[in-house]
Amino acid sequence: MSDSKPQDNKSAKLDDAAAAELEGVPETLKNGGQDNGDASQDLSQEERIAELENELAEAKQQVLYAQAETQNVRRRLEKDAQDARAYAATGFARDMLSVSDNLQRALAAIPTEIKNEEKWKGLISGIEATGRELITVFEKNGIKRVPAMGLPLDPNHHQAMIEVPTDAEEPGTIVQEMQAGYIIKDRLLRPAMVGVAKKPD
Repeated sequence: MSDSKPQDNKSAKLDDAAAAELEGVPETLKNGGQDNGDASQDLSQEERIAELENELAEAKQQVLYAQAETQNVRRRLEKDAQDARAYAATGFARDMLSVSDNLQRALAAIPTEIKNEEKWKGLISGIEATGRELITVFEKNGIKRVPAMGLPLDPNHHQAMIEVPTDAEEPGTIVQEMQAGYIIKDRLLRPAMVGVAKKPD
């Protein structure tokens, strides 16, 4: 019985000494590294968060692309609608040019002596007024005559029909207009048919 007490005191002293040695040591080291599972779990959560953040960034990028494409489609549709309104009368205007041409030819064909006769002045004035009114209607609808005489040939607005030998103008200059050209808004409705100067042989 007397021997057991000194042994118990010795064990208690050893436990106290071990506790003092382990004071301040991380629990993971005390437990022999048993918390590695928690660290792996934390790492897995971080990876999942990073993955979700990447997916969110990709989704935002796709939304931006979709918005940009929608804007482009809307702008194209608006432009198509504007063009449709602006150029809806193109076919009709092109047909009306023939009426204007015939009217101008009729006026040009009237002999000077008839123009000076009193009995014809009313008729001729009426035809001229009709021609002016037609031009006014054209201009209200954005239809304008293409400038030609005295200008360099522009393939975008003029169609050369003949070459006229002359020293009076630089080669390539328009010296004759057989048929007037017209534009509607900013588009060519009909090219001007012209004769251009060339050096004499």
